[in-house]
Amino acid sequence: MDKIKALYANNKDFVMEVIHFGIVGVCNTLLGWGIMAVLYNLIHMNYWLSTGISYFIGSVFSYHANAKLTFKVENRDKGLPWRFAVNILICYLISFSVAQPLVKRVLSAQPAVIVDNVAMVLGMCFFVVMNFFGQKLFVFRKTKKREKTEEGT
Repeated sequence: MDKIKALYANNKDFVMEVIHFGIVGVCNTLLGWGIMAVLYNLIHMNYWLSTGISYFIGSVFSYHANAKLTFKVENRDKGLPWRFAVNILICYLISFSVAQPLVKRVLSAQPAVIVDNVAMVLGMCFFVVMNFFGQKLFVFRKTKKREKTEEGT
């Protein structure tokens, strides 16, 4: 038990980032899946348009929530929104480009509507993992200038 406490103490910031990212992610996922499901299943938009619109709306929410709650960015430089947009776009394209053909291959006997809905869920799972690390390491990365500002020096 002492090893677990020590491990937590040494990685508390990272653990809290993961927890906060998860909370924002659950809210974002519910919002995104609701929009995606309505657009695809009720309005009958295609796979790319329904996922794209959903991820655009969810990304606006995610940008503000993760900057403030997860990564606690106070001084937002002008490049931040652009890095965020690039990260989202790359994660989105990779996740959903991999998910759809993979699910089509595994569920080839199923109707397209089933395949696309399963691909959307799998794409979301891929996206979450890639997006966390993209935001942590690329978007909201701690630069030397930001670290000094946060330390008050």
